[in-house]
Amino acid sequence: MKKLGFTLGLCLVAAVSFGQKKAVAEALKLAKDAKPNFTEARTTIKGALDNAETKDDAKTWFTAGQIESLQFDQENTKLMLGQQPDEATMYSALNEVYPYFSKAYELDKMPDAKGKVKPKYTKDMKAILKANLPYYINGGAYYFEQRDYKKAYDFFNQYINISDAPLMKEGEKVDETTPVDSNYIYANYYAAIAASQLNDHAIAVEAMTRASKIDFKQNEVLQYLADEYQRAGDTEDFEKVLGEGLALFPKEPYYLLNLINIYINSNRNEKALEYINTAIQNDPNNAQLYDVAGRVYESGLKDYAKAEEFFKKSIELDSENAEAQSNLGRIYFNQGVTQLDEANNIADVKKYNEEKEKAKDLFRKALPYFEKAYKLNPDANDNKMALRSIYYNLDMGDKFKEMDELMNGSSE
Repeated sequence: MKKLGFTLGLCLVAAVSFGQKKAVAEALKLAKDAKPNFTEARTTIKGALDNAETKDDAKTWFTAGQIESLQFDQENTKLMLGQQPDEATMYSALNEVYPYFSKAYELDKMPDAKGKVKPKYTKDMKAILKANLPYYINGGAYYFEQRDYKKAYDFFNQYINISDAPLMKEGEKVDETTPVDSNYIYANYYAAIAASQLNDHAIAVEAMTRASKIDFKQNEVLQYLADEYQRAGDTEDFEKVLGEGLALFPKEPYYLLNLINIYINSNRNEKALEYINTAIQNDPNNAQLYDVAGRVYESGLKDYAKAEEFFKKSIELDSENAEAQSNLGRIYFNQGVTQLDEANNIADVKKYNEEKEKAKDLFRKALPYFEKAYKLNPDANDNKMALRSIYYNLDMGDKFKEMDELMNGSSE
């Protein structure tokens, strides 16, 4: 009785194994029928993918990929015949092909019992993927238009992964003289653009870094990468990418101005001025650059004479630059305040009046610049505060009262 039970057990296992192998063939038949049932085909093949007897068989995974490819082909044929396909179904099926083929290829390359590798499905899988490869670009474009940036990224990324896959390199002779596929270049670029919309730092950095190595819209991609690091608060990599971008595109103000800001904010004033001077050489009529240089000399190096020189140059180039107007006014105003403080410490009346008059002269120099800055930007409180103080110190009672009321009214 024990022996019979053991024999029945063996028969049962064999039947299950045979049943799952039969299911693989049945799944493919369902997908190839004149009226294919892809839902049933997927359900059938899933059982074989999960079964211990068939899940390690390359044919099982190859068949699963074939089913997806056949559904893609069905919808794509409609497109080629001028009919309206179900694009969501078409691209959803295409998206599933490579993951199955990738596993099938791994199993197809396994040595047999004699230690020999005899792939059965690799050639067919490569042919299918090669024929369908351009449609991954189309799929990415489809989902990008739908603003589903995650799926768009996945399609562009799959194009890259498939192109680089060992499966696709089988039997190919590639060297440095082989021209790069233009779609491969576009896929890298658009994968980076889609990744920039995902709010996923790791994916964005990977996609942008990869695309930044390709000579296609490299300047744009490097700026995306720099912005990504800046948003993440990674100042070290932000500065590194800015440096790389500046080396490749020395005329691009984005890299230069951001590097200048980094050096200013980190008190590397001499380095900031070095880059500002480079920027001025590239764009000598840019009023903003002279204004920035003036602020470095004023705040960083405390060289007020140089600051005055650069602020004046900025105003000369652009008299409507409110910041440069108030910056130059501030140079004179602060000197006037210092001069007045010194005068207030003098006991001798004559000497006091002389020093106080010097302070007033500085306030008079500051006045037209703050008035112009206020006219250009009436909402800036710094301009209003400076003007109120200047009017007071120059005994301009009506003007002082007007500005005082304006400020008190705006603060209520």
